[in-house]
Amino acid sequence: MDDPGYSWFSSLTRTLNSGATRSVLLHGSTHDLYFDGHDYVPLVPFLTSRCGIDGVTQLVCELNGPIRLSPPGKLDELRNAWVAWRSGGDPGEMALRALVDRKVDRAKATHEAEFDRLVHEAAGAPTAAMEFLRQLCLMRRAKRGNGRPIYGDSLLIWIEAADLLVPDAGEDVGRLSPADRHRVTILRDWFGDAGFQDGDDSVVLLSESRGGVSRLVTSLPQVVPVEVPAPDEDRRHHFLTHHAAAEAAGSASDLAASTAGLSTQALRQLLRQAQHEGKQPDADDVVAAVERHVASELGEDVVEFQRPTHTLADVVGNTRLKAFLADEFIPRIRSTGLDALSGAAVAGPIGAGKTFIFEAVAGELGLPVLTLKNLRSQWYGQTDVVFERLRRVLASLGKVVIVVDEADTAFGGVGAGQHETERRLTGKVQQMMSDPALRGRVTWLLMTARIHLLSPDIRRPGRAGDLILPVLDPTGDDRVAFVRWMLDGYVAGDLDEMVQHIEPELDATSAAAFGSLRSQLKARSRRDGPLDVDAIRSLVADYLPPAIGPTRRFQTLQALVNTTRKSLLPDPESVEREAWMREIRALEASGVS
Repeated sequence: MDDPGYSWFSSLTRTLNSGATRSVLLHGSTHDLYFDGHDYVPLVPFLTSRCGIDGVTQLVCELNGPIRLSPPGKLDELRNAWVAWRSGGDPGEMALRALVDRKVDRAKATHEAEFDRLVHEAAGAPTAAMEFLRQLCLMRRAKRGNGRPIYGDSLLIWIEAADLLVPDAGEDVGRLSPADRHRVTILRDWFGDAGFQDGDDSVVLLSESRGGVSRLVTSLPQVVPVEVPAPDEDRRHHFLTHHAAAEAAGSASDLAASTAGLSTQALRQLLRQAQHEGKQPDADDVVAAVERHVASELGEDVVEFQRPTHTLADVVGNTRLKAFLADEFIPRIRSTGLDALSGAAVAGPIGAGKTFIFEAVAGELGLPVLTLKNLRSQWYGQTDVVFERLRRVLASLGKVVIVVDEADTAFGGVGAGQHETERRLTGKVQQMMSDPALRGRVTWLLMTARIHLLSPDIRRPGRAGDLILPVLDPTGDDRVAFVRWMLDGYVAGDLDEMVQHIEPELDATSAAAFGSLRSQLKARSRRDGPLDVDAIRSLVADYLPPAIGPTRRFQTLQALVNTTRKSLLPDPESVEREAWMREIRALEASGVS
């Protein structure tokens, strides 16, 4: 079967073969499956298989087992070289001298036992294992009497779970345990050694996350990062074809396209589950698998996967906004060209219906919606890890809408007054919004009632500032539409007449307030049957809106001042930004914010 081709592996081999560096951090989808020419296998077996060439001895250091050699037959040669190096001799001469000299024989046995102990006890002593591997690279540079290396093969060392061996603690070394500090020191000494960099031995650290590995190591100029991305459509198609799954959803091509976002491992689970049930995966199976995988990658406390079922037809009022969304906004989201929209900010007072309206946009498009709940972690360094996972998931998905509610609190600023983690997080989100590779595939919708608190760097054109749209309280015909929606189905008599009677008497102004009154009408009509005008007037007269009027007015003014579309303002012919700003300053002076 044809090789699927892995660009990241080509990048890795070019880096090592060129001698540009001898230390690489391989990060990303390190827990997935890869095709080694015969079958799909985990990453380390794939790497050792592909890099198994003459003249190279590979060593694999893992947390839960001894150091493994590939090929295994090299163990005796490496042990003999270690013994000779530790004894200050030549491997061939050492074997001869040990036959006639008991002291030499005892020393040889001692060093052999030391070698075997370090190899087999690596699982319980990772610090000792790391130092042992570093010493092997020193040994490799030792020469025989004839000037040749004491061990002929070059070493290629794979160190798994680097993020657990040397976890990140920022620049504060005090956060690290003594054992972690020791391992960081070993790696810094190892990779910073000019002899190692000029030699032909190499070390590759494996980690799911670049940010999870101590930056005291990753910041070294000698350490070159290589990212292993999630499988794209071609890689998924190769896997499906390899497993003869071409009929799974009409064809392997169809299924490869519909499973965007799945890792090869998750795709295999999908196929096995369907096989167990005696059927081929259908659309619902695929959607469920993608949602499970995204949630497992990012964590349920970080992201919520939604597929809205309502559309713009279910949105009451907002006539001009709905027309704009249908005619301009949705076509730009559908586009994959230069006119594709990277993001938009949605401003308006609390209770105006921002989230409902823009989830309806996603429902109109039939796109999945990722609602970000919390990108920050309580654990130091984990925020960067979560962001890397998010970046990897988005790169593998097809078109997707990301909704961030309360965006002003989700993202801070990048100024000196912000916490370091806050600055990094906001900076990375900004980069992602303007990333050309994601344009046309990922649309960010930032919802906030406090648009003025959203970072100016996010509000600029090219990011969410391409469109800042206002969602305001209904007025005029839109308000009448809300009253009709509120009363419809719960009144006795002619609905139009009821609307004319009730609309002037309503204090309700927001979509949420109309929804609250509609809920009360529904409850009352269930108890008493259809309501006449007096019953409705009684209920409306009893309603008192919450005492948040000044706050909502302040938020409305901020939405008006910050919007980037004149046509969506209440009176497009009369834009009074200066008057709005004066009112904002007056409200701020009275303590409203």
